[in-house]
Amino acid sequence: MTTPPAPKGAWRITFLLFLLMLVNFADKIVVGLAGVPIMTELKLEPEQFGLLGSAFFFLFSIAAIVVGFLVNRIATRWVLLVLAVIWALAQFPMVGTVSFSTLLICRVILGAGEGPAGSVAVHAIYKWFPDEKRTLPTAVLSQGSAFGVILAVPALNWVIVNYSWHYAFGALGVVGLVWVAAWLILGEEGPLVETAVTAEAEPRIPYVQLLTSRTFIGCCAATFGAYWALSLGLTWFTPFIVKGLGFSQQDAGWISILPWVFGAVVVLLTGWTSQVLMARGVSTRGARGVLGAVPLIVGGSILAVIPHIEGAALQIALLVAGSGLCGSIYVVCAPMLGEFTPVSQRGAVISIYGAIYTLAGILAPAVMGSVIQRASGLLDGYMTGFTINAVILIVSGLLGLLLLWPDSERARLTGDARQPKFA
Repeated sequence: MTTPPAPKGAWRITFLLFLLMLVNFADKIVVGLAGVPIMTELKLEPEQFGLLGSAFFFLFSIAAIVVGFLVNRIATRWVLLVLAVIWALAQFPMVGTVSFSTLLICRVILGAGEGPAGSVAVHAIYKWFPDEKRTLPTAVLSQGSAFGVILAVPALNWVIVNYSWHYAFGALGVVGLVWVAAWLILGEEGPLVETAVTAEAEPRIPYVQLLTSRTFIGCCAATFGAYWALSLGLTWFTPFIVKGLGFSQQDAGWISILPWVFGAVVVLLTGWTSQVLMARGVSTRGARGVLGAVPLIVGGSILAVIPHIEGAALQIALLVAGSGLCGSIYVVCAPMLGEFTPVSQRGAVISIYGAIYTLAGILAPAVMGSVIQRASGLLDGYMTGFTINAVILIVSGLLGLLLLWPDSERARLTGDARQPKFA
């Protein structure tokens, strides 16, 4: 059967949503990038800074679930617009003198606004691409996170070094408002949803069946491990480079780009490889499930080596490789869930998935901060934290290998192993 082409304008919307995720991750990384100046100015202990990193995720999951159900009924165009306005406005209070409490509250508000973003953006993308063509645009969308760091880190770090970390937050607020204006002019709702949602024959599956399916559980477990690594990177990578390894703030800004450059290559290669494998008849179990889970095991194994080797350059290289490999799972899980979830329920299911795996964002920064504060030495604390991360990654990858069977899930839930019933 010939795959239908993507509607006109699909890649324009993909690019706009790529920019949205770029802003999203620039907002996330700024606290970690400015970690040492913030801790110095506000006189924060490692546990307090870990709490600040975790605060971003306090309402992240709740907001993702609530908005996930809303986008089943409200156009994603307007939902994304409101979310982006919240992000922008939440940055401006940090421009002036700020207390730890104010910074904490603003990060909580920002997290509530950004929590639904990834899932809603994926849901919006899927209104423009048929199932067989979703992996690559999903990979492009996820690259907004990498490029948000790659492009933003040098610029934000320059502001931090030459002016103040306060102005870095203000710059992000301005950039967020620019995206809002662009989306208001150019953003559209995808046409594929119209036929899917209005089709009376479209079956609905009880949410309890969707959310207890082994592939849904496998996606949550596997991506939880990947997000643990990502959350540590967002909050603790730059402080590790500066305080743990002794680099300057200026040098650390450039080094902080490396995991995201490597991760960008991994993600794009995963998206391309997945679509090539599917075009050659490989099942989605292999082309999506195995392809996403195995790198977690490899990445965790690499991180486990870091405490046992010496030399800052080699430690950074292993940290970059181990954490960068985790990106594969983000590319494949949303398309796997889309294989067996009806369109009218897909926004909620993908959002609930996102809400569950991002719980790692609450735990990882706080655990690292607690471990560092209680360790006999600063570097020992970081190494213990990386070991914990390695174990979590390996376990999550093994669970992914065991549970990710999207094609079998589709057959079980819909009774059709040959064709997906849902757009």
